[in-house]
Amino acid sequence: MARALLSAWRGGAVLMVEGGAVEALGPVLVTCLALTWLNPHVYLDTVVLLGSVAAQYEDRVSFAIGAMTASFVFFFTLGYGARRLAPLFARPQAWRVLDLCVGLLMWAIAAALIRGA
Repeated sequence: MARALLSAWRGGAVLMVEGGAVEALGPVLVTCLALTWLNPHVYLDTVVLLGSVAAQYEDRVSFAIGAMTASFVFFFTLGYGARRLAPLFARPQAWRVLDLCVGLLMWAIAAALIRGA
């Protein structure tokens, strides 16, 4: 939390986009599969979190279709949005604003958790 606010205060971060050649499809797919299947959060999120939420509903097929659709839309938007926002994040001021928003959001979540405890 404090690190995001400190980064916002200091600034200096910038996104350097390389204009190099596109890698071959094989190494990109292997990296994508490794980041997906070797990531323990994949199993925690899908099996534990989604499984426990899905158990509350009788129509589990509709829940599964909705969860898969939401996941696809989220990751598609994340990838496409990153490409579209790359020119914006080439400016250090954009990183400072992002870090400030992240820091404030994390403090707000922490305060809400403390109030609810």
